[in-house]
Amino acid sequence: MKLEVLEKEGYYHIYNRGINGCLIFENDENKIYFLKQLSRYLDGKISIFAYCLMGNHFHLVIRLEEEEKIVTQAFSNFFNSYAKAFNKQTERTGSLFEKHFKRIRLNGDDYLKQLILYVHLNPKHHLDLKFQDYEYSSYQAFISNKETKIEKEEVLKLFGVLENFIFCHNQKNDFLTEKHTFE
Repeated sequence: MKLEVLEKEGYYHIYNRGINGCLIFENDENKIYFLKQLSRYLDGKISIFAYCLMGNHFHLVIRLEEEEKIVTQAFSNFFNSYAKAFNKQTERTGSLFEKHFKRIRLNGDDYLKQLILYVHLNPKHHLDLKFQDYEYSSYQAFISNKETKIEKEEVLKLFGVLENFIFCHNQKNDFLTEKHTFE
């Protein structure tokens, strides 16, 4: 599979999973460290519109603020840093992630909105958890008054207002719940 070329000011869905589907997060501390390292290596190089960390994979919705080479190297350093720490903590060796992080360029606001919904609803889809309560997703950053590095204003503008942001998430959640019930 040919990797999408990252372009400055482009919007992307960045995701990856553990090699052979293995866990990349064994506990909350791993997830906190992942987010800390993400900030350490990519602050100012990308803008984050949504994220979700699951046991064996993660999703990021981003916009590049720097040139491709700079961002790709920063992602490489970030993933290597996290993998080394995780391997040391869990006493494992070898690759943690599948070969390259996946990236899909987003074209248009509708795609961006649908992807944000998809990312936030991952806990419902994969673990049948209430997405609203899931700690390792950016959803709560949008509905709280806490300071965040997420592009909150821009995302809420896409949805019109906070109430519509919440409504769209709940509507999509209800659809997934109905679909799951009939399967």
